[in-house]
Amino acid sequence: MTSSPMNPRLYGLDTLRALAIVLVFANHYELFVSAGVFGFWGQTGWIGVDLFFALSGYLIGNQIFAALRRKQGFSLPHFYARRLLRTLPNFYFVLALYYLWPAFCGDFALLPLWKFLTFTQNINLTPGTAFSHAWSLCVEEQFYVLLPLVVLAIAAHRKSLRWAWVAVAASFAAGMLVRAYIWDEYVQVPRGGLGYYKYIYYASWCRFDELVAGVALALLKNYHPAAWSRITAHGNRTLLAGLAGAALMFTLFFYHHFDYWVTVLGYPALAISFSLLLVAAMSPGSVLYQVRVPGAASLALWSYAIYLLHKQLCILLSPILQGHGLAPDGLPAVLVMVAASIVSGWLLYSLVETPFMRLRARYFPANHR
Repeated sequence: MTSSPMNPRLYGLDTLRALAIVLVFANHYELFVSAGVFGFWGQTGWIGVDLFFALSGYLIGNQIFAALRRKQGFSLPHFYARRLLRTLPNFYFVLALYYLWPAFCGDFALLPLWKFLTFTQNINLTPGTAFSHAWSLCVEEQFYVLLPLVVLAIAAHRKSLRWAWVAVAASFAAGMLVRAYIWDEYVQVPRGGLGYYKYIYYASWCRFDELVAGVALALLKNYHPAAWSRITAHGNRTLLAGLAGAALMFTLFFYHHFDYWVTVLGYPALAISFSLLLVAAMSPGSVLYQVRVPGAASLALWSYAIYLLHKQLCILLSPILQGHGLAPDGLPAVLVMVAASIVSGWLLYSLVETPFMRLRARYFPANHR
């Protein structure tokens, strides 16, 4: 994760990842600690997860395509080993807190352990259970398992590049059709209700197209260099387009989150808007590429650890702070919980994630054979 001439750090991507975790924090604070503190951003901050999806799709897709283009070829075992060493240690540590330390769960019920261990906890998930925000990790892990298999299957056929773009288009079409069908069957109410979250919001088959948007960017970068050069030559225009699209989608989801057409078309439209921001983050002439936001690199580095811990930590800290006269909707309490989330994320990153990343760098330094 450090900068070097061989692996230059893209500060625009750091900024987007830091923004994603800030949005998620605001939303969880709104839902589980104190409503109204972050206003509009607290109510729409769940969109930070969608930004994580777009980032993950691009980064993972780029790793796979870059390895395929090299002489050494792509190694499926190396890919899976690198993914597991990246995601499992932190996840299992936090999972142990929930199952071995009852006080950490608070008043929330735990699902069976096997659902977390198999990354199927998001399937038919009902809101309000302990560690419910692991649903997004399940979506990503399922995607990490399937994506390289699909890529290798397509690469084995003639005209594989054409079939790759067909698969991208089909993924978007399938996502929209599935959401339309499920909305008609299980939702059909203006404010969504539990059915919306259980069958659409948490469901992998309703959210995969957002990750595919990032994969499409990686495909464009690796196999259409001329087109990629033309697109990244106008970084600020792309940035403005991405911001305009994101602003429109934030507004539509704020007022019409559970409506039929927003459900069907909104998620891929949001993913496309975020993809434009990703392009801007990789365009040398873009403000997003050039400006290094103080602290964004650190937040980006610790974002996975912060994501795992912050929600339950804030839930547990809130009554303690209230007992000391700090209301959860007051600035002092908010600052304490922000600081506690960052420090705990840094500790998890330093003590658990970093040693396994060193093991990964030693035994599986790349996705090549």
